[in-house]
Amino acid sequence: MKGNFPIDKFRALETPFYYYDVDVLRKTLDSVKSEAEKYDFHLHYALKANANPRILSIIKEYGLGADCVSGGEIQAALKAGFPSDKIVFAGVGKADWEINLGLDNDIFCFNVESIEELQVIDELAWAKGKIASIALRINPEVDAHTHHHITTGMQENKFGINLSQLEEVLELLPTLPNVKLIGIHFHIGSQITDLEVFNELSSKLNEIQEQLFRRHITVEHINFGGGLGIDYEHPNRNSIPDFKTYFEIFNKHVQLQSGQQVHFEPGRSIVGQCGSLISKVLYVKEGTSKKFVILDAGFTELIRPAFYGAYHKIENLTSEELLEIYDVAGPICESSDCFAEARNLNRTKRGDLYALRSAGAYGEIMASQYNCRKLPDAYFSDLI
Repeated sequence: MKGNFPIDKFRALETPFYYYDVDVLRKTLDSVKSEAEKYDFHLHYALKANANPRILSIIKEYGLGADCVSGGEIQAALKAGFPSDKIVFAGVGKADWEINLGLDNDIFCFNVESIEELQVIDELAWAKGKIASIALRINPEVDAHTHHHITTGMQENKFGINLSQLEEVLELLPTLPNVKLIGIHFHIGSQITDLEVFNELSSKLNEIQEQLFRRHITVEHINFGGGLGIDYEHPNRNSIPDFKTYFEIFNKHVQLQSGQQVHFEPGRSIVGQCGSLISKVLYVKEGTSKKFVILDAGFTELIRPAFYGAYHKIENLTSEELLEIYDVAGPICESSDCFAEARNLNRTKRGDLYALRSAGAYGEIMASQYNCRKLPDAYFSDLI
């Protein structure tokens, strides 16, 4: 089953471009918000997934906060109208100007990832006569069972504070007068489809809370980050992730103290399925033992397959002919510019339109101008 696309309108547009189904986005936002509200959970959208200004404006309408990992993302969130007191700033390499930007705008929280960062934030806050609210990003040693490039909660990852360092950090905090510990934060990885790992994460949170209690420390905020995956193989059948089960796990297993609030930072799970990359077939190339479809889109528009070996469902929108086996590649002057190998697709000819599905997350936002290519345009289902 192919997606529902306005093919006649696509023919008039210059390819490649991103196409966003606003109805899917809004239905996803309705679902995530209603399921989170059952337990008074707080949501901060992760801008790194997609920072298209119209996407941000729609998400902001639903009352979500923002999860940012750079000063540029903080600026984008503020420009889109996200309130500064709902902005969380994470990232292993926060530059001084980015920290100062957060301080100047009185953001909700800095998710701190190292001892040295903690000291720098204290120094910069002191210079401004401010108190910076911080959460400790802790690596809980939970295997997310996902691609190693998007696993972030293990000891060998560059992110976060290892459990073995936690006591040292807790000893240091009382000596830093311009930071205030308000929470603990986790983010164990991305595109997690084995929800059992969130049971383990909940248990680790309970153990860490016990460690804090022994020091008479109770934090007000618990932030579990993001990571919930989407169904790349069946974007039509499963266009909305299982937020119900996801939030139920945390509600069931997390042992909260009175007054503690729980936060999440969804990104891919909100925007992944609403976006598709639309591309035109330039050539069908006959090899010795295989056929190649050469598109006018390449890894400059969608880098995930080259970067992670990621799968995207591909559809020939303009052919209903019999299936044939193709490798699908782009025009970039690199051997890694390949979207798929040995894929069954409707018989293809020059000029056909292809859709690379589930590209709403880490698609447009990661586009580049390598080979001096122009960045792709974006169109929306309600405005096209």
